[in-house]
Amino acid sequence: MTELSLRELNRTLLVRQMLAQRVAMTPLELVRHLVAVQGQEPNWPYVGLWARLTDFRHDDLAALLRERKLVRSTMIRRTVHLADAHDFRWLRPTVRPIVHAALQAPYYRDEIDGIDPDELAAAGRELLSGRILSRTDLGKLLAERFPDRHIRRLAEAAELLVPMVHSPVTGAWGKWRNRSVTVALADEWIGAPMETTPHAETLILRYLAAFGPATVADMQAWAGVTRLAEVVDEMRTRLRVFTDDQHRVLFDLPDAPLADPNLPVPVRFLPAFDNALLGHKDRRRIISEEDRQRIAKEASAGVPMYLVDGFVHGRWTLDDSTIRVTPWHPLSTADEAAVRAEAERLLSFVVSGQDGKIVIEG
Repeated sequence: MTELSLRELNRTLLVRQMLAQRVAMTPLELVRHLVAVQGQEPNWPYVGLWARLTDFRHDDLAALLRERKLVRSTMIRRTVHLADAHDFRWLRPTVRPIVHAALQAPYYRDEIDGIDPDELAAAGRELLSGRILSRTDLGKLLAERFPDRHIRRLAEAAELLVPMVHSPVTGAWGKWRNRSVTVALADEWIGAPMETTPHAETLILRYLAAFGPATVADMQAWAGVTRLAEVVDEMRTRLRVFTDDQHRVLFDLPDAPLADPNLPVPVRFLPAFDNALLGHKDRRRIISEEDRQRIAKEASAGVPMYLVDGFVHGRWTLDDSTIRVTPWHPLSTADEAAVRAEAERLLSFVVSGQDGKIVIEG
């Protein structure tokens, strides 16, 4: 089997993630290609699409949510993502085990102990039918049937049991943190029933198109589900097989291109929770283990980072109308100029109409 170097995997990932150069896809086409774009905080998906598309405006994404072509909901890794509405119909049932597993955590278990999950699911569906409600309002209605429980926890548990989507307002541009969520039944919102069986093969094929070549462990880390090795074994004759520098087996689509390891790539600013940063168990193809450890303790809150020569070079933050860049490694004169230029472009996108500045620390 051919061994692929980290640089080959890096360049291939950047090409498949549309980060080697901005592309002229529509936002809907891009989200479909990426399968799902993580977005538990409203603004970050907009930055992720901006980094990949040649001509992207805030309302291009907001309109897709309003038109119900994209949905915002809990799916892979049990986190909030944006996905094509029709993809969500098979994607949510496919990752159902990881979503439902949350109910075993003390956060939920202690509040729903003694409640029949089927009864809670049925009540949630009945109360939400034909309506859009805030989690708080849904929780209050549920508390009338299941008294002496934490209102918000009841609503969140029902949302794990019953596929729900968030209203377009919840995913609108303008907030870096979102504490107010309104929900609707997914099948009613989409206008089509949810699938009833998992589509593991589809999940793997779609993942490899955007993230491959990858190990089974990578696939499972991205999706949040287990036992994919059994599915891959059945598909093995239809996949290409490689190894990485650690002699682990990588799988890929038979006709998916591999990138030149010497492909020049631009500086890119990525949002917190970007697909490219979270799509593998072994993330060395885009961030060194040393650099990953720098932010491990705060990673669950999201850390926006930037790339130089295709790899994470440091982090950035938005402080009012100032973008602060914190390099973790020395910047050459040329690289610093490229970082500053890309930061200026990002600034004009995130604080449009305001005076802002770029600060490169160190």
